Amino acid sequence: MTFDVIRITGGVAVPRSELTFRATRGGGPGGQHVNTSATRVELTWDVANTTALTEEQRARVLQKLANRIDESGTLRLVASENRSQHQNREAVTARFQDLLAWALRTPRPRKRTRPPKAAKEKRLKQKKHRSEVKKLRGRPPVD
Repeated sequence: MTFDVIRITGGVAVPRSELTFRATRGGGPGGQHVNTSATRVELTWDVANTTALTEEQRARVLQKLANRIDESGTLRLVASENRSQHQNREAVTARFQDLLAWALRTPRPRKRTRPPKAAKEKRLKQKKHRSEVKKLRGRPPVD
């Protein structure tokens, strides 16, 4: 039962049935191994039609991962750093978990604070000093 879902956060778990894995040949240099074996793994997930997220969570994910999601609402991740298809599949799944956990995290509201009186006085003193330094750069007064 624990293998058919991917746990993201405490309340969110994505069913593995919603993820599509595809193995392709890796690109770039690497010699004979890279040219003949399909070890590059591509993970796709339909964010727009998933059952794992609430509407609020879906909106947050779509907004935070907008540059990674295509116009049809599909998130696509690729792993090709290992020589093994199995390792690349695990790597892309871990990357998916981390990315989704980051996207679902709600930022804490900022607590407004006021600068202390001493900090204001110090800032004004520095401004006055800087102003004096700049005044002294001018031509000397003519007598």
